[in-house]
Amino acid sequence: MNQQELIAMLGRISKIMEINRDYLIELDSVVGDSDLGLTMSDGFRSAYDSVSDGMEPDLGKLLYKAGKTMGNKVPSTMGTLMAAGLMRAGKVLKGKTELTDQDVVSLFQAYQDGVADLGKAKPGEKTFLDGFLPGIDALAAGLNAGISLEMAFQEAADAAWAGFENTTTMVAVHGRAATRGEASRVLKDPGAAVGALIMKAAANR
Repeated sequence: MNQQELIAMLGRISKIMEINRDYLIELDSVVGDSDLGLTMSDGFRSAYDSVSDGMEPDLGKLLYKAGKTMGNKVPSTMGTLMAAGLMRAGKVLKGKTELTDQDVVSLFQAYQDGVADLGKAKPGEKTFLDGFLPGIDALAAGLNAGISLEMAFQEAADAAWAGFENTTTMVAVHGRAATRGEASRVLKDPGAAVGALIMKAAANR
């Protein structure tokens, strides 16, 4: 993945958050304060806009800049978490001007680590991770099996969406949804939807 392709991926993530803004607002209205769609569309658009000129050849620095810009633009809980993911990925990939397929996996793994560390969340706790980590696992498994990055992303997108859908089997541990206890189990997690949408955008779907 070269610089142009990475910037294009960030652009697709920005676009998919804009397209799904109302859907995220709807999901968040049940368990949050209904601003997730606005936060994600505004935040990822600012991240993309900050690097879309292609002036930064270092892909790690590019991702870090995108994350820092997003954090400043949408300093909400979820905005800060998504920014932390971008910034962690930037630190891991600093110095690279081209990404191998395994570097792309490292990008997403680092993104997940940044979110998990800041949010103190684990898989199965009905969060962003449950719509994101299944995608990373599928991406890595596909590449290890020898399929193309494009095909691996398609499998990752399917796995991530299934992970999001599977949050209806989980009891929320974090945020306002956790106050519902067992009643939170039937709800789809809006954060996991964001994770699944990122994977869908990465797969260009």
